[in-house]
Amino acid sequence: MTRLAFMIVDVFTQSRFGGNSLAVVFDAQGLDPQTMQRIAREFNFSETTFILPPERGGDRRVRIFTPRSELPFAGHPNIGSAFALATSGALGSLDAPRTLLLEQPAGDVSIALTLRTNGQLHCELTAPQRLNVGATVDPRDVAAALSLNTADIATRVHPPRLVSVGLGFVIAALETPQALAAAKVSTEPMTWLARSSGCPYLYVYAADPRAEVDFSARMFAPLDGMPEDPATGGASAALGALLASVDQSPKVLHRWRIAQGEAMGRPSLIEVAVDKRDGAVHAVRVGGHSVRVADGTLDLN
Repeated sequence: MTRLAFMIVDVFTQSRFGGNSLAVVFDAQGLDPQTMQRIAREFNFSETTFILPPERGGDRRVRIFTPRSELPFAGHPNIGSAFALATSGALGSLDAPRTLLLEQPAGDVSIALTLRTNGQLHCELTAPQRLNVGATVDPRDVAAALSLNTADIATRVHPPRLVSVGLGFVIAALETPQALAAAKVSTEPMTWLARSSGCPYLYVYAADPRAEVDFSARMFAPLDGMPEDPATGGASAALGALLASVDQSPKVLHRWRIAQGEAMGRPSLIEVAVDKRDGAVHAVRVGGHSVRVADGTLDLN
């Protein structure tokens, strides 16, 4: 019987049972994509990752699956996979900061690993692609998909639109935290929005009045098996890149702290940093902590 070790971690949190759960399957080179998909469906987390030997000179290759499909890149699966590799002992000593390079279809993802003075491991990824700003989306369609009024959709800073730094999201700002809390997916308008935009992922955010965070956010993807995601690093990175791109100030470093998952009882905190050079977005980074929850083995065949 084939047995593969796995680890379950909670990502973008310092508290167990918060953040976004991830299953990380080690030494998965003997698995075909169909088996990986079935395993991801069995775990039924928003994503499951499979750790493979590198092919392009990186440290590892990583394949990412939702319960329904494979992704070219995602945020919390990279942070969680790096954390799982480090805490499993696969990377050796972490006494000094180091960088891990994870190969994916969207490109190589660099992850900085730093052991903080409190003993917690902090992981920060650099998005594999430059900012790609796509078509705008009608605010009425976003409002209908979330059972909100069109007046709840804010358009002063940017209109709702498709944005990517490795994986695309429809990103829309909401006028108030109350509108964010009231958002509820309406199936038929959500299906129309996904088909018309070509993207099943809808990420909405609002300014947060709390001093410790800048925004609160929610991400809905019911057509990809995720009614709601408690922490979405790829969308946070795309949002940071978009906001930095429209900022006309001379700032060269932008930072935000984004709260997510609170409506689900899984509070998450995502750190975003964006570097600009000559007025253009140069690099987008997303970081946070993770917590080890469980270890086990998969019995196959």
